Amino acid sequence: MLNQDLSVVAPELVLALLAMAGLMWGAYARSDVSRMVHWATVFVLVAVGFWVGFQPSETTTAFGDSFINDGFARFSKVMVLWGAAAALAMSLEYLIRTELLKYEFPVLILLATVGMMVMVSANDLIVLYLGLELQSLALYVVAAFRRDSVRSTEAGLKYFVLGSLSSGLLLYGASLVYGYGGTTAFAGIALVVAQPGPLPLGLVFGLVFLSAGIAFKVSAAPFHMWTPDVYEGSPTPVTAFFATAPKVAASAMFARVLFSAFGGAVPEWQQILAFLSLASMALGSVAAIGQTNIKRLMAYSSIGHMGYALMGLASGTVLGVESLLIYLAIYVVMSVGVFAFILNMEKDGQPVTEIASLGLYSRVEPARAAALAVLMFSLAGIPPLVGFFGKFYVLKAAIDAGLVWLAVAGMIASVVGAYYYLRIVYLMYFGQPVDGLNGRMPTLHWGLLGLSAIIMVVGIVNLFGVETLAASAAATLVP
Repeated sequence: MLNQDLSVVAPELVLALLAMAGLMWGAYARSDVSRMVHWATVFVLVAVGFWVGFQPSETTTAFGDSFINDGFARFSKVMVLWGAAAALAMSLEYLIRTELLKYEFPVLILLATVGMMVMVSANDLIVLYLGLELQSLALYVVAAFRRDSVRSTEAGLKYFVLGSLSSGLLLYGASLVYGYGGTTAFAGIALVVAQPGPLPLGLVFGLVFLSAGIAFKVSAAPFHMWTPDVYEGSPTPVTAFFATAPKVAASAMFARVLFSAFGGAVPEWQQILAFLSLASMALGSVAAIGQTNIKRLMAYSSIGHMGYALMGLASGTVLGVESLLIYLAIYVVMSVGVFAFILNMEKDGQPVTEIASLGLYSRVEPARAAALAVLMFSLAGIPPLVGFFGKFYVLKAAIDAGLVWLAVAGMIASVVGAYYYLRIVYLMYFGQPVDGLNGRMPTLHWGLLGLSAIIMVVGIVNLFGVETLAASAAATLVP
């Protein structure tokens, strides 16, 4: 039995052991091995992503059904692993330039990724919390990784304090669910929820507190207050990581809790998600307009995009989960490309984050400007780029579920939000000339930026098969 359990959690176990090995290697090596640990971690994340992606299609469980490995978990884990690998690969040049390259950084990213994989496969509230805290504790540290920076330290402290509050809310919700449901297992909770009659008030309050705690992790309004400051204050590679893998893991965990444990209470949690979606889309589309710092702009952009992702989830259908997965996959690709550009916004060797520095950038680097313009158009959801199809799927899921008002609000927010994306394009091609950016872009960063832009254009053919994979993954979660 133990061997069977260990085989189910083998990818997580391998990553955890390699994280410990990397820590020991860096601590006891006679020379600086930070670069080797860094690239070894990137290779391991990519390799484990392939391993998970090609696992057999059946659903398996471990440790008394508290850990589940199904199609939904595998799809989400591949996004988490490859998103983390891309963010980590991009970070090396920046860490070297800023003298932040330490072997602890990739180890922390690896441990955070293990926590995210546990979150995605959690089938019990206790396992869910273990994965969540493993991720959070590592992210608190990397947010404040630049110890000589007041802003980085402030970002780490804010994230820690507000993260602790959200963990408290989640634990309180879990305790209410356990008290009224008599179990922490999702299957047991689902049996209690499915009983005839109205849902017990204690379970309703537990669901509300659980949703609030998880909403913090996906930076959904009104639990978004940490996002702009942490995005701006953290080292840019950390911001790139925050914008990719953790968003996928938290969203997938949210879907798992709602459908596996509270699948019989869709009307109750649909109201919560509809509010979170509406608030996030509205805030993300309006608050970003006045931003002058591109990292803060991307923070509000991420809040808005999580609103669209939650719209798909709010539909409460298998199509909604499918649209969520498609949207997250597209969002991760777009974020990787944009941050590959932001990481190289420099002037005379100093990082620059002011949007005004992009004035007439197309005359300096026309290829880079064109790639970034494609990504901005895609983030805005302008057809026929792939970003449009991400929004199309979540809007369709919402309309099919009868949430027409939410879909209309989403379309209005998309039109408003397009302004700040198009403003960047306008500055690059028609803005005022400035003595702006002159930093070089490493080949890897150029490749990721160009590849992301190409995917946004070429992917309109069949989304590279992501639609089919997402549909198959969603079918394993929603009965």
